[in-house]
Amino acid sequence: MRTPEPRRAQPAYPVQGEEPAPGSSGPSGASGDSSRAGTSRVYGKERSGKSPVRPLRRRGDGGGGSPSGSSGPSGSSGPSGPSGPSRPGTPRSPRRPLRIALISLAVLLVVLLVSAIAGYFWINGRLVAIDGVLDDYEGRIADTPGENWLLVGSDSRKGLTADQRRKLATGRAAGQRTDTMMLLHIPASGGRPTLVSLPRDSYVQIPGKGRNKLNAAYAFGKGKLLVRTVEQATGVHIDNYMEIGFAGFVGIVDSIGGVEINVKQNIKDPKAGINLKKGVQVLDGGTALGYVRTRATGALPDLDRTQRQRQLFGAVVKKAASPGVLLNPFTSLPLASSAADSVLVDNGTGAFDLLSLGLAMGDGPITTSVPVGSTPTLPGVGSVIQWDRAKALRMFNALAEDKPVPKDALKN
Repeated sequence: MRTPEPRRAQPAYPVQGEEPAPGSSGPSGASGDSSRAGTSRVYGKERSGKSPVRPLRRRGDGGGGSPSGSSGPSGSSGPSGPSGPSRPGTPRSPRRPLRIALISLAVLLVVLLVSAIAGYFWINGRLVAIDGVLDDYEGRIADTPGENWLLVGSDSRKGLTADQRRKLATGRAAGQRTDTMMLLHIPASGGRPTLVSLPRDSYVQIPGKGRNKLNAAYAFGKGKLLVRTVEQATGVHIDNYMEIGFAGFVGIVDSIGGVEINVKQNIKDPKAGINLKKGVQVLDGGTALGYVRTRATGALPDLDRTQRQRQLFGAVVKKAASPGVLLNPFTSLPLASSAADSVLVDNGTGAFDLLSLGLAMGDGPITTSVPVGSTPTLPGVGSVIQWDRAKALRMFNALAEDKPVPKDALKN
């Protein structure tokens, strides 16, 4: 028995080169009379040509389905099927939020850069420079590697009101004397800096004035003679000079919200205006000033003072250079204003140098004092500190050569 030949299914749409069978329906279900071969009506307009006519899809439809969501000619599902989107409309590009974030970040960086540049020129314009403090002189120590700062704290009451003087117990002494002197060496290699206290009662040779206490050099010839005295006593070339008075010190500490200090013992000193208990605590500007000025702590008050001064200076600079302070306008702007108004520098030191100083101190310097040999009392001079010349020489030679200080020369 002969198997009948399977009947070929009629295409749903006219195929190029073929004409629909007489009386058959077109794609829209209309009779063949109203739809000629190769033409169709699309939205009331005639379409010429012989290619098949396919239904228009809405934007966002997927899977080749019909607008109503039923199966199309190819049997694929509409927008409600597995391959279509869950809702109509054009989906938002995933790159758009990223693009917005990048633009916002770029704008923020530009604002920060412009603010930093403006702040740099603003601070530079307000810094007070001391003319000639680092001038060359005959027989001056040649330039040494690394960067060396002479940091000086004076007992100047300039800028303090009568009420502030009373509250801070600074007294009414006239004039200006050095209360703190420190030599800071920053290695050229970028290693840890070394901060050396120079006790103000150190018995040294002052050029043109004979032997006397170190702070007498400032009384005789201000910063210029002090720099010359320190260079000749240590053999280290001074590259930068910075000086600050009582009012400036208090303002800087307060501008950064105080500083955390570990007080090693109970200290009660009405002359310094403090009453501190032993332990870790945050000191405001006035209390911090009393902490570094007090002499009521032991048998060698000047040496005790130098240790506290190094401790506090390191803590202040470290906090001032921290991102939490520098990137916060509520702390960085008051800090910049206080520093610009209260710090005296040499002609070659600017805002960038001060920032570099702070960043170099960020990891904490090696702190020490000049090795002490004896503490005699001399006629016409009073109680003085004489250095251990052998250890002091090894210490300062190492700094002048940009090398680590020998351990036996370090005095913590």
